[in-house]
Amino acid sequence: MKAIKGGEFLIRQTRPEEIFTPEEWGEEEKMIAQTCRDFLAQEVLPLVDKIDSMEDPTLMPSLLKKAGELGILSISIPTEYGGMGMDFKTSMLAAEAVGGGHSFSVAISAHTGIGTLPILYYGSDEQKQKYIPKLGSGEWLGCYCLTEPSAGSDANSGKTKAVKDGDQWKINGQKMWITNGGFADVFTVFAKIDDDKNLSSFIVEKGAVGLSLNPEEKKMGIKGSSTRQVFFNDVKVDARAQLSDRENGFKIALNILNVGRIKLAAATLGAAKEVVSVSVKYANERNQFGRPISKYGAIKYKLGEMAIRTYALESAVYRISQNIQDRIKGLEDEGIEKGKATLKGIEEYAAECAMMKVLGSEVLDYVTDEGVQIHGGMGYSAETIVEKAYRDSRINRIFEGTNEINRMLTVDMILKKAMKGELDLMGAAKAVQDELLSIPDFGNDDSGLFAEEYKLIETFKKAILMVAGSAAQKLMMDLPKEQEVLMNIADMAIDTYTAESILLRVHKKILNEGEAGQDAYSAMAKVYVHDAADRVNKAGKEAILSFAEGDEQRMMLMGMKRFTKTQPQNIKDLRRSVADVIISSNNYSM
Repeated sequence: MKAIKGGEFLIRQTRPEEIFTPEEWGEEEKMIAQTCRDFLAQEVLPLVDKIDSMEDPTLMPSLLKKAGELGILSISIPTEYGGMGMDFKTSMLAAEAVGGGHSFSVAISAHTGIGTLPILYYGSDEQKQKYIPKLGSGEWLGCYCLTEPSAGSDANSGKTKAVKDGDQWKINGQKMWITNGGFADVFTVFAKIDDDKNLSSFIVEKGAVGLSLNPEEKKMGIKGSSTRQVFFNDVKVDARAQLSDRENGFKIALNILNVGRIKLAAATLGAAKEVVSVSVKYANERNQFGRPISKYGAIKYKLGEMAIRTYALESAVYRISQNIQDRIKGLEDEGIEKGKATLKGIEEYAAECAMMKVLGSEVLDYVTDEGVQIHGGMGYSAETIVEKAYRDSRINRIFEGTNEINRMLTVDMILKKAMKGELDLMGAAKAVQDELLSIPDFGNDDSGLFAEEYKLIETFKKAILMVAGSAAQKLMMDLPKEQEVLMNIADMAIDTYTAESILLRVHKKILNEGEAGQDAYSAMAKVYVHDAADRVNKAGKEAILSFAEGDEQRMMLMGMKRFTKTQPQNIKDLRRSVADVIISSNNYSM
């Protein structure tokens, strides 16, 4: 079975047996996840208010060090550096398991991700031996200094400078929004050497002369997460503190962002599950007009939709995680060192990582918003966990590149693969154009499980190829300037990938376990695919109307209608059947 390439989901059908689903976790992975969840429940969640008050600046670092003692910080660190050496997919499960820890989740994700991985993946043997065991144990804590006041999304335009001063480097500049900055022992710093075009990177240790911090930032949410401005005033570091080659810093930043995006999707999944459970419990306990509010259709709609979107996110996240894991293993089998194989494997699916970041952050925003609504007036009170979750979730659409940037990157990266000949998008788009000019096939082979839904997924892909192919052909070099069109295409791709993922997962579950007792799962897949058709249609039409005219426009609009046409279904009852399951179990139980 040939592994699917990054972006290839658009032009290739996937079978249920080709994907990994969360139902297939082994006992070791489940134990690791449970350790993470137990740590949150026992050590973190009872202290969330105290963490957010930041009255005790030693609290967060002490919790991270406790997590280090349990091995939670070193799950993906190789055994030669004292870690557990688990694979990429397991590290994703761990990221999900700590995702419901509010400010702590941000701190631990920053430490284990951007605070540790640049050194692990790009450091010299000497640097890795010095830093990785201590970062893995929690003895030292890390942060990542990239963003500057005048350089947000355009990270490579940073003004921080490094110049050679004898056998040392001298660094001058300013960084902002540095997570864990207030207590970090190790700073990965990005700066330009002399007049270089691209960034380089350096390791700076706490206590370096000339290194100073502004007070903690006051933020809308994640209030307990340390966020500081960091200043470098003639900070001198040893020549050996340079991380990787000169001008390789920008590549490091991009590749670590790929990791951060997919890990963020896993973290938002963990947070979403927690909010669904809290909301179900409240809906079952809160009585109005003589019965629990969970009995009312308006609340069932919310609970059902929250569960469906969370389940769809989970399906997509672990589908792509397995693809990444398979690619990493393939590269290792070719003799590539594990760290390099991991980065290259994730880079292969950079577009999907960007898609999952957008999906996860927006699913969590939806879930927390509806969680507040279910709680009514209590949801607006700082006494409830959903109020905190609502504020904490908002940053995820900005972290790791804004969702707007990630949408545009999704399309850009897939089109670049096509231009390099790695994906035959143009051939597939041409086939769709030919189909539009031919007599429509009104045949409806409805045999087989989810036949109608699979046919819809296939036509969603045709809609994307039609719009993207025509936009690229018509706009050519101006396409990057038409950001609205790029975001429309990205939305179509995200919905299509997610709809296919939930459908494949449910199909595989039924094939493995039989049809009995699967009604709610089938309902989730049908509702998501049905609703995705409307969203794909809207995004496609907006794009077409932006650049096409006359007969071409009319033909494409007809094609869009054909490619997103659904059969009538009682979506209300299907969604209610999902809500009834979680209401009965009193938590997110899908």
